[in-house]
Amino acid sequence: MKILFFSAKPYDKQFFDVYNRPHGFEIEYLETHLGPHIVNAVDGQDAVCVFVNDKVNAEVIAILAGKGVKVIALRCAGFNNVDLEAARLHGIRVCRVPEYSPEAVAEHTVAMLLTLIRKTHKAYNRVREQNFSLNGLLGFNLHGKTIGVIGTGKIGGAFCRIMKGFGCKVLAYDLYPNRELQLAGIEYRPLEEVLRSADVISLHCPLNPATHYLINESTLAIMKPGVTLINTSRGGLINTAHAIEALKSKHLANLAIDVYEQEEKLFFKDLSESIIEDDAIQRLMSFPNVLVTAHQAFFTEEALTEIAQVTLQNIDRILHGQEPEQAGAVLV
Repeated sequence: MKILFFSAKPYDKQFFDVYNRPHGFEIEYLETHLGPHIVNAVDGQDAVCVFVNDKVNAEVIAILAGKGVKVIALRCAGFNNVDLEAARLHGIRVCRVPEYSPEAVAEHTVAMLLTLIRKTHKAYNRVREQNFSLNGLLGFNLHGKTIGVIGTGKIGGAFCRIMKGFGCKVLAYDLYPNRELQLAGIEYRPLEEVLRSADVISLHCPLNPATHYLINESTLAIMKPGVTLINTSRGGLINTAHAIEALKSKHLANLAIDVYEQEEKLFFKDLSESIIEDDAIQRLMSFPNVLVTAHQAFFTEEALTEIAQVTLQNIDRILHGQEPEQAGAVLV
C-alpha cells in the first residue's frame, strides 16, 4: 500500500520512516503543499497525508477520488482546510491526530508569554553585545494576574493547569466546560466577561465559521487597555489588520503569534534571501512588543513521535476495514 505525503519536511521523513517499519507502507514525500496545482502528482497511492496548510477543497477531493485515493490523513488535529462534505460525497475517509502531546503547544504558549513579558529575547541579544543595562527590560509578574483562556480542549486545558501553577486566576470560555478543570479551580465565564477581565488572553479554540476573526475591532475594544494576547491555535482567529491598529494605539500591549492567517505563503520555508511581499506580517514584526514564531508550538520529539505513530495506525486500520483506535480520529 502506498502513501503520498504533501508539505513534507526532513523531520517528517525522519519520524515517519522510523515508525513505518512495522507497517511497511511505500511512502513518497513531496515538499510542495497539496492543492489544485499539484494534485495530479497523485498516481496509484491509496492514501495522501497532509498538513495544516494543504488545500484539500472539493476540486482536489474530486480528483483524488478519481485516482482511487481511499484515505486523506491529516498529521495534525485541525481540519478546517478539508472539505469534509466533499470527502463524504466521494467516499473518501478522512482521519486526523486529535491529540498529540497537548503539553507541547501549551508549553510553547507559556514560553512565548514569558519571553514577551520578561523581554528575554532582547536581553539575550543585549548581553551578547556586552550590553548589561536593564533599561527597557522592565516586565511584570504573572503571579496574581487574570489569564483568559478561549477554548479548553486538550491544549487549552494543559495551558490552564500551567497558569494555575504560576498562581494566576484563570477564567475560561468554552461551549463545553470541562468538569475536571472546574474542580481544579478554573472558572468558566461568558466570552465577553473573559475578554473584559483578563490581563492575558490565550487562544486555544478551533478555526471554523463561528470563530473566524474572533479577535476583531469589537472584541479588542472590550479588552483591558494593556492586555497581552497570544495565539498558538489558528491564524484566522485574529483579524491581523485590527490587531495592528490595536498595537498602534497601545491598547494591545503585547502580541505573540505562532500562527498567522496568511502563513501558508511564509511558514515552513527559508525566505531569508527573499523579499516578503506580505505587508501585514512585515508590519507586525516591526513592533518591539510582538513575538512571532513560525508554527513551531507542536515541534517536539514527543509530539512528532505521536503524530507519526497515530497517523500511520489510522491509515493502516482504515485500509484494512477497521476503525482507528484513538477517539475523534475519524472525521468522515
